[in-house]
Amino acid sequence: MVFGSMTMTGLRAESTPPPSLHAVALPSAVSVVRVDVRTGRLVRSIVLKPPADTPSASHTNSQVRAMVEETAKSLDVSPLLVDSVIQVESNYNPYAISPKGAQGLMQLMPATARRFGVKNSFDPQQNIEGGVRYLKFLQETFQDDRLAVAAYNAGEEAVTKYGNVPPYRETVDYVAKVGQKYSQAKHAASKSVTPAKLAEKSQPLEDETRHVIGYVDQEGRLHISTR
Repeated sequence: MVFGSMTMTGLRAESTPPPSLHAVALPSAVSVVRVDVRTGRLVRSIVLKPPADTPSASHTNSQVRAMVEETAKSLDVSPLLVDSVIQVESNYNPYAISPKGAQGLMQLMPATARRFGVKNSFDPQQNIEGGVRYLKFLQETFQDDRLAVAAYNAGEEAVTKYGNVPPYRETVDYVAKVGQKYSQAKHAASKSVTPAKLAEKSQPLEDETRHVIGYVDQEGRLHISTR
């Protein structure tokens, strides 16, 4: 697990574009009763059914990832970190809802959504913006990505109280999962930059202006170089 401290989606030929993710309708809620395998008790939970006009999964995923990239960069947060958080939180399901009431892609609690100006947590754009703003706030507060991720899961107060990742099993596992995905994503990104590409970038263009630099050393010899 690697965290850094803050020294710190084609249209069909004859069809119209699918509905924009910026105007996603609220999903319908369905009450489901199931048996808790641990206690044997009946538990009622809410399952969200996506609207009938929801775009295809592949189209939605590509759009959402573009939103993540753009929003994260605009707020100076690593898109790879945001992507890792979303994978662990909802696995890119914009209609996800937790037993505790967290909603959408970045699983915003209603109070957190209101705090960061999110009116519809099931709108991917709003959810991502709210979640990234919250993550940025936590980074600035704790000056450490690992603690920011812990606070995203357990809350700011818990991290402040312990001065570290709170000793909650859920939070410890959460930080480990996000950290593993983030580390793997950074490793993959670094491998995509090959030595050949780096060398190509270092070569001046044919018509690129090159500067001649000259100086005379203490023995009176003239030295000339270009850059």
